[in-house]
Amino acid sequence: MIESRVPVLEMLWEPHDPRHALDGRFGFSDEESAGRWVAAMLDEHWGVRIDSCERIVMSGGNALAWVGTPSGRLLAKWSVVLERFPRLVETARLTSWLHGRGLPVSAPVPARDGRLQVEAGRVSMGLQREIVGDLLDTADLSQVRAAGALLAQLQDALAAYPDADQLPALAVSSKPLTARVTDWLDSRADHLPMAARETLRGLVTSAPPERLPRQLVHFDFRSANILCVRGEVAAILDFEEAQHDHRLVELARAAVLLGTRYHNWGPVSADVRAEFLTGYQSERPLTPAEAGWLDILLLWQALAMVPPGDDPTGWGPSALSQLTRP
Repeated sequence: MIESRVPVLEMLWEPHDPRHALDGRFGFSDEESAGRWVAAMLDEHWGVRIDSCERIVMSGGNALAWVGTPSGRLLAKWSVVLERFPRLVETARLTSWLHGRGLPVSAPVPARDGRLQVEAGRVSMGLQREIVGDLLDTADLSQVRAAGALLAQLQDALAAYPDADQLPALAVSSKPLTARVTDWLDSRADHLPMAARETLRGLVTSAPPERLPRQLVHFDFRSANILCVRGEVAAILDFEEAQHDHRLVELARAAVLLGTRYHNWGPVSADVRAEFLTGYQSERPLTPAEAGWLDILLLWQALAMVPPGDDPTGWGPSALSQLTRP
């Protein structure tokens, strides 16, 4: 029986009123009705009786509820974005497979009928056990190194996933990297200094032959999705952006975005990037072709984060500092 049916409401990153989002996106008039619905879903489909629904956090058409049960805290995550339902099913299968391979992920709890992701009406819900930890702190270089090493291990596992072709594809260009970077420069980089654009264009023109195979990658590997305990990674979260791309593109993207969370995104220092890359290469040294491309991709990903206009968190200076590195 639920002790409290009035969970705290929060937005993950959007500056919106959470009560309005709860009603407009999910159809609940108040926190109490949302808590009752979560309790009923877990009871019906998982046979779980909850003691409390403590907190509901929303982002886009997704919501996450922390619930207390006699056997510990659980996380119920649901979506009302119908076109993402097939992806959520496959993501749950992938996460369960990774858990079976010994990777630190938040594995789904099977429902009564064995499903890892339950569709009921116009809702898709999954259930996980809470993993206690703190978001990766990029000021702790031991965590940064551990995260780099784990990304290499995760990529190795994802390369072996037997059902990678079942994951619905996201809109990722299949063009060669040279064309992808050049297309980006031609269409989305007008706000950047000419010197930066021309430097990147020149690097791409003189890049080594592209021998970088594509595979399934996480593609959202950053502080917001990494839980740590005592300097070690306790869990990699949120595989919903998983897609097929070059593992080196993901490495560069992760190195640039490693410190980002939910608000006031900002870059990490060059030292943090270097420590992360060192951790990665302790598990998987780069091939000559990858080494030749890494600085190009790091600069591309850094420049891609520079916003037009105001830049309160310093993405521009961080990216431009790479132009002066030896």
